[in-house]
Amino acid sequence: MFAAFLPKEFNFFDLFDKQVDYAVSAADCFSALIEAGVSEKSLKQIGDIEHQGDEICHTIFEHLNKTFITPFDREDIHALAKELDNVTDMINTIVSRLWIYKVTSREENLVKFASVISESVNAVARAVKGLRNMKNSKSIQEACVEINRLENVGDEMRDTMLAELFEKEKNPITVIKLKELYQDAETVLDICEDVTHVVGSIILKQA
Repeated sequence: MFAAFLPKEFNFFDLFDKQVDYAVSAADCFSALIEAGVSEKSLKQIGDIEHQGDEICHTIFEHLNKTFITPFDREDIHALAKELDNVTDMINTIVSRLWIYKVTSREENLVKFASVISESVNAVARAVKGLRNMKNSKSIQEACVEINRLENVGDEMRDTMLAELFEKEKNPITVIKLKELYQDAETVLDICEDVTHVVGSIILKQA
């Protein structure tokens, strides 16, 4: 209801839509490169997306310091922007580590993680874009429930993959590399769940 009083360039909903779109693009890029294998080209592509996401996050913070009227609490705006930025940053971190660790070919477990990450980030997009109209609170909550479910799936996948890794892999360096990558992939899902906590706070305060 306060959005109408905001200057056009201070439309936080538009900025959040752009930011979460970058998160979706990062997840899509991650899925594609995990299938094909990471390359210098894909490394640059994900890095560019991460930088664009950073710019939107900084823009939100700048606008937050320039206006007194916001669509919801200032701390929630700050927290939501930060968590969305963390999603894109973490995906970029995984890709960078794949390149540094020279894990450049298809890795089946990361392919599975990439699929779950894509589902979760797309659910995040539905939840965040729904904030524009609080009448959509049911659909927002459904998206949040799905994100929480996928985080639990990620926990189970990580534990199963680590157990198999420790049992079957004889090269300790490979164990170290894959262990960190699996944990990082699950961390993306943790961050998506962190977004739901902020969204839930916003919905509760607007009720």
